[in-house]
Amino acid sequence: MADTKTVTKEDVLEALRDVYDPEIPVNIVDLGLVYDVEVQEADVEVQMTLTFAGCGMGPYIAQQAEWRLAELEGIEDINVDLVFDPPWTPDMITDEGKKLLGLD
Repeated sequence: MADTKTVTKEDVLEALRDVYDPEIPVNIVDLGLVYDVEVQEADVEVQMTLTFAGCGMGPYIAQQAEWRLAELEGIEDINVDLVFDPPWTPDMITDEGKKLLGLD
């Protein structure tokens, strides 16, 4: 049996830093859009939101997140759920995200 890499929550978050909302030049992690990441063996579950519930880019962003995670070795199943509770607010932007947006 071949050794397979065990993916961690940190690996998932790092990969998701490569995914951007096309309208905002900050990745979805630093925007505060990723609410939860669960890793169980080779399965990854991501709960994320959008800057507003009616955002037409939602399916695109979720698909980009899924595609990016599919590139990680050791993941077999990926589920990206869009959730809207609690609603996103600018307070959820990380300090790094605020720097990138010039809000610090």
